[in-house]
Amino acid sequence: MTSQPSITLLGTGTSLGVPIIGCQCKVCTSSDPRDNRLRSSALIKWNGQTLLIDAGPDFRQQMLRADITSLDSILLTHEHKDHVSGLDDIRALNFLHKKAIDIYSEKRVQDSIRKDFAYVFALIQYPGIPQMILHSIDIENFNIGINTIIPIRAYHYKLPILGFRFGDITYITDASSIPEKEIEKIKGSGTLIINALRWDVHMSHFSIKEAIKLIETISPKKAYLTHLSHQAGLHADLLKKLPDRIEPGYDGLTICG
Repeated sequence: MTSQPSITLLGTGTSLGVPIIGCQCKVCTSSDPRDNRLRSSALIKWNGQTLLIDAGPDFRQQMLRADITSLDSILLTHEHKDHVSGLDDIRALNFLHKKAIDIYSEKRVQDSIRKDFAYVFALIQYPGIPQMILHSIDIENFNIGINTIIPIRAYHYKLPILGFRFGDITYITDASSIPEKEIEKIKGSGTLIINALRWDVHMSHFSIKEAIKLIETISPKKAYLTHLSHQAGLHADLLKKLPDRIEPGYDGLTICG
């Protein structure tokens, strides 16, 4: 018997995180813990599998804060540093479980990883380096264990990236547009987590208004906003401004499908 997944938002902030270094705005100085946002990442638990979406610079802190002691696979949305630069820290899990971690990404992203983490793939390998097995994916469905994952093609300005649907849950970050045929893959999701940088329009990310419009088109039972910048405002204020069934996500929030 299979079950529906759960998703925990490990980070809901932008590439700079919130608070931003040196910023004294009301969001960056807020005492509400929901306004403290690490770089965007999420953890899926589904039919005995523990899957991570993106491993940015806050990976270590996120794993410790969420008390994650095992990880089966990492799915990468794209190659930007706020989504991949924490991969070196999988070493701790390699040591603990004495096995490599499976990394799923598009070939272009793999090429970037091989360049940025060249020591991992060198012919003569230094002891104690991260152990990872790279698996190529594209926009076709793929399986991890008994779980079928549906990739969603989106665009981060002109850069093609991937979102993912896990059963009843769809997760998309860093998108500024999604082709109509890919939107069809999302429809029917009970829960949609989608990026919404700020109220004003941005070149490479959905604004909050754009995210709301897309959510209304897809019509999930519940939607959560992620990849929020300090320009999105205070979490408590966002809760009051957003339509019914849409909420700002926050670090540590767990949602069951």
